[in-house]
Amino acid sequence: SIVLLALSLAHAGLVSGFTPRAPISPLAQRTPPSTTKLNLGVVITGGSNGVGYAYADEFLSLGHSVVICDVADTEPPVDALKAKHPGGEIYGTRCDVSSAEDVSALGAFAKEKLGTIHHWINNAGVNGGRRALMDVPISQVELVVKVNLLGVLLCTKQAMAVMAEQEGVEGHIFNTVGSGVKGGGTPGYACYGATKRGLPQLTDSLRKEIDEGVEGYEARKMKGSIKVHSLSPGMVFTKLLLEDSTPSLRKFPFGVLAAQPEEVAQDLVPKILAAKESGTSIEFLGTDKILKKFFERFVLQKKSEYIDDDGNVIKFPGEQYNEDGVRALY
Repeated sequence: SIVLLALSLAHAGLVSGFTPRAPISPLAQRTPPSTTKLNLGVVITGGSNGVGYAYADEFLSLGHSVVICDVADTEPPVDALKAKHPGGEIYGTRCDVSSAEDVSALGAFAKEKLGTIHHWINNAGVNGGRRALMDVPISQVELVVKVNLLGVLLCTKQAMAVMAEQEGVEGHIFNTVGSGVKGGGTPGYACYGATKRGLPQLTDSLRKEIDEGVEGYEARKMKGSIKVHSLSPGMVFTKLLLEDSTPSLRKFPFGVLAAQPEEVAQDLVPKILAAKESGTSIEFLGTDKILKKFFERFVLQKKSEYIDDDGNVIKFPGEQYNEDGVRALY
């Protein structure tokens, strides 16, 4: 039954291929390496909190330059990252990814600050709250579609426009997928699941347009090259996951499968940097890992580090949490 459940979660897009690695202490402080091979320019949307902030932290620890954007004020996270990485290049700007004007300004800002954009990570996303579609206000339906789908389209188009003009530079765009990406039901998150389901189609279409062109049209000549990929962080203890959650959901699957933002970033950033072939699918939570977690929880009876037996978030001393149990990263 454990194997069948793991496979059903994989089919729903919650998990996919994964190569096991040594466990990471999610709350541990990272020590930046003394040397780096190459300084790369990285843009991260939705970078003020959660896994986006953790990505920025990890890229900076590896010596790369980062621009984050968010609808929230980016000054506090930028200040926190500057304090943690003295001498590191980190910049922030406000941006509503569903606004073409904002996204155009983001592209210009990133180009000005970074010079060259090597990696653009479309991370910004909202779930619209956990409730049946019939109970979701129209304003929330519009918000989820605008941010998760229109936002990715606008940002990807902007990133491609910049990367196409970068002489001899290989640019990489990463579209973040989530629950619902492989089909299957996402009850309570119908809008969110529908937007994520469309992203693999977008990635495949762009890959073929870039590599093969469009029938009947002259192939576009570009100074730089562009690769488009999918990025799956899995279940992460962020506002996106914990908001409107119940004790039952927090016990399972969150308490078994979810990880801290730092752990996800430490695993995914090296994979992002290693991606070469267009269309690469990069995942954190894979079938091998989920089977291992199920074995530890249901066979070895190992308890969750982050959720107690009553479905409450375990709060670590010295850390700050909001009303949903989301831990502040700075």
